[in-house]
Amino acid sequence: MSATTPAASSSGGVSPTTVGPQDSNSIDRLVLEYLRTRGHGRAEAALLETLEAGTTEDVEKTLSSDELVKTLAVFAQKPSRPGENVLKDNANVLQELTTMGNPPNIQNLIASLGGVGAEDILSVDPTDKQEGFKELEAWVEGSLDMYKPEFRPILYPIFCHFYLDLIQKGCKEAAIRFYSTFAPALAPSHNSTLHHLSTLLLPSHVQNDPLAQRFLNEKYIIRMSRSGFSLLVGWLTEGVGGEALGAGEGFAGEMGKRGRAAVMRVVNNHLRFDVTSASTTTVSPNAWEESTGLLSSLIPKSTQAMNTSAIPNPNTFNASKGELKLGPPPISEDLRAETERVLREQAMLDRDPHAQYDIHFSRPPAVPGVISPTEADMLPHPPTFKTIDVQREVEKVRDTRKRIRLEPSALSSVDLGSAQGAAARARALPSICAYTLHDVGEGAPCCVFSPDITLMAAGFSESYIRLWSLKGKKLGGLRNDGSPDSARNSSISRLREREGATTRKLVGHSGPVYSLSFDPLGGSAVPPRYLLSSSADATARLWSLDTMTNVVAYRGHQQPVWDVQWSPMGIYFATASRDRTARLWSTDRTSCLRIYVGHLSDVDCVRFHPNSLYLATGSSDWTARLWDVQRGTCVRVFIGHQGTLSTLALSPDGRYLASTGEDLAINLWDLGSGKRIKKMMGHTASVHSLAFSAESSMLVSGGADWTVRCWDVKSAGGQAKPRENGMDEISGLRADEDENSETSDLLATFPTKRTPINQVHFTPRNLCLVAGSYLTPESR
Repeated sequence: MSATTPAASSSGGVSPTTVGPQDSNSIDRLVLEYLRTRGHGRAEAALLETLEAGTTEDVEKTLSSDELVKTLAVFAQKPSRPGENVLKDNANVLQELTTMGNPPNIQNLIASLGGVGAEDILSVDPTDKQEGFKELEAWVEGSLDMYKPEFRPILYPIFCHFYLDLIQKGCKEAAIRFYSTFAPALAPSHNSTLHHLSTLLLPSHVQNDPLAQRFLNEKYIIRMSRSGFSLLVGWLTEGVGGEALGAGEGFAGEMGKRGRAAVMRVVNNHLRFDVTSASTTTVSPNAWEESTGLLSSLIPKSTQAMNTSAIPNPNTFNASKGELKLGPPPISEDLRAETERVLREQAMLDRDPHAQYDIHFSRPPAVPGVISPTEADMLPHPPTFKTIDVQREVEKVRDTRKRIRLEPSALSSVDLGSAQGAAARARALPSICAYTLHDVGEGAPCCVFSPDITLMAAGFSESYIRLWSLKGKKLGGLRNDGSPDSARNSSISRLREREGATTRKLVGHSGPVYSLSFDPLGGSAVPPRYLLSSSADATARLWSLDTMTNVVAYRGHQQPVWDVQWSPMGIYFATASRDRTARLWSTDRTSCLRIYVGHLSDVDCVRFHPNSLYLATGSSDWTARLWDVQRGTCVRVFIGHQGTLSTLALSPDGRYLASTGEDLAINLWDLGSGKRIKKMMGHTASVHSLAFSAESSMLVSGGADWTVRCWDVKSAGGQAKPRENGMDEISGLRADEDENSETSDLLATFPTKRTPINQVHFTPRNLCLVAGSYLTPESR
C-alpha cells in the first residue's frame, strides 16, 4: 500500500460538517457558528472549503482583529478615511457601493447579507470578558496596599456589565460560568444584588428588569485619586502595573489585550470617574465607596439643573440644603413651671432638699454649633398641656437621676484581665435582658417594648398581634354586657373584664404584621394607651389598649407597609411602604398629611428625629434620606451602603444617624454635614435592630447571626483589634474565622443559643432589652 493511500482515504472520508468544528481554531468555529445562525449557508460552505484546502501554516496562523475585518467582513475604505470600513453601517452600504461603481448585483447581495464587521464577531466571543475580569482582578489585588481600597469598587460595576452583556448576547452558559467564577469574591458586600442578577437568564429578563436598565442607562460613578486614575489608565492602555506573581504571559499577551479592551469598553461607555485631588494616604479606606454608585438618579435633580455636566455628589447636595435645627424641642413655660412645682413637692415629701428639680437637668446638654428649634418651628400640637405631660416630664428627671452612665471609653486605657479591667467593664457595658419567643410557627417578623417597659408586643406572620404584660398584670378588655348609662357613670376600671390573662391576642389584619409602635405620649411614667401596626394588607391600624380593639384602619398605600413609627410628640406617625413612598399621618385623620417621594425602591424603615422636625428613611435603593417633615422635601442624602437598608436609629442628642443593612455594615452619619463618621463591622448576618444609649455614647445592635453587639460611638474605629489565641479581648469568647473583619469600636459580643434578635431597646435608665424568636435545630 502506498504512502499516499491513507491520506487520500482519510481526506475523502471526512464530511464537510465534521471537519470544520473539530480542526478549526476558536475563531474559525465562532465565525462558522455566526454565519450559520445568520442563515448564510453559501458563505459558510465557502469558508469551510477554504479551511479544508488551506495548508498547515495557514491553519495555525492567528489573525489580528484588523486582518479579521478585511478578510471575513465586507470591507472597503476610501482615501479620505484610510483604515475605516465604510461598509460597516448597513444603511450606507448601497450609497457607498454606488459611489465606488460596483455592479448592481453585488450591491443587492451585500445589502441582503447585512454588516459582518469584526466588532460584531468579537462581541459574541465570551472569552474576552472572562479573561478581562480575571486580569483586572489580578491587577487590583497586585497593586500596592494603599491603592487597593480605591481600586476594588471598580470590580463590581464591570462584573455587572459583563454579566448583563453576556445575557443580552444569548450566551447563557458563558454567563453562568462567569458568575460562578467571579461572584463569590464580590458576595460579602453585594450579596443581594448579585443574587438578583443571577436570576436574569434571558435577554427579555434584562429588558424588563429595573435594576438592569439602571446599569445600562446610567453612568456608574467611581471616586478615585489622581494618581490612582493614572495607574488605571496605564493598565488599560499599556497593561502595566500590579501583575500578580506567576501570571505568565499575563497582561502583555494577546488574550490580555483583548481582555483589557473589553474592560475599556465598559469604562468608556458606562463608568464616570470623580477624580479628586486628595492624596490616597489622606483618605479613609472606607471613604472611597461613599460617592460611588448609580448616583444620578439617587440625588434630587434640583441641584443638577444648574450644571448638568457636574458629577453627582451627595456632599454637594447636602451642603446646598444649609444648616438643620437638630437641637432638643422647646418646652412651654407653663409646662416647665408646673413640672418643677411637682418636683419640689416630691422632694419635700422624700425629705431630700438636695434633689435636682430643674427640668433642664433631664434634657441633653446644649452642643456648641447645634441650632435648636423654636415654638414656631414645631408641628401643630395642642396649645395647653395635660396631666400626662407633667407626669412624663417628672419621670424624665427621675430617670436621669437614677440612670446608669455608660462609659465605653473606660475600656481603652485598662488591662481587661485585671481587677481594674473588670470594674471598667462594668461601667462601660450595659446589663442586657433577653426575651425569647418559642413555638412561633411561621415566625414573628417584629417585636417592640413599651416606653415604660410594662408591655411587649409581637407581630406574627399569621396576621395577628400578641401582647404580653412584663409586670404580670392582667390584660383585660372592656365588658360588652354593660348598658350605655352604666358606662357613662362608671370609671373605665369598673368596666374592664374581671378575668384576664397576662397575654392578649389582637386580630384585625389580613396579612403578616411587619411593624409595631407603642404610643410614646406617657413616656416611662404611665403605660401606653395606643398601639400602631403595619401589615402586608397595605394598611396601618390603630389599636386601643384600653378596649383591646382596633379603632382605625389607615388606607392610602397600595402595597405592603413595611414600617410604622410614632412621632415623639405622640400625635403624628409615619409609614414606609413597598410603593417607594413614606407618608405622614395624624391619628385624627384617615388620609395622609404628607407623601415623601424620591426613593427608587422600597422604603423599608422610618424613624423620627427626637425633635420631630425631620424624618429619616432607609430604602432598598441602598440610600438613607432625611426629610423636612412639614415641607416634605429631602434635606440630606446618605450614600455609602452596598445593599438594602434594614433599620435606622437616631441618637437621643439628635446629632447622629446609624444605618445598617444587608451589607452587614453599620454606618454612623453626622446629620449636620451629611458625611459618614465611620463604618462599623462585626456582624456576620443581617442586622435587624439598632438602639442608642441615653447619652448617645453607645450603640447596641441585634441581628440574624444570633448575637447582640455593643459599639463605642465616640471612638475613631478602624482596623480590627489584635487577638491572642483567637480569644475576643472583651467578651473572652473564641472568635470564628469569618469574624476577622471586626472593627476596633466593637466593645462586646453577647451570643444567644439560636435566637435571631429582632428588637433591641434602651430604657431611659440604660437597661438594654432584646427580643427574638428561637429557631429550633430542625428549622432552616
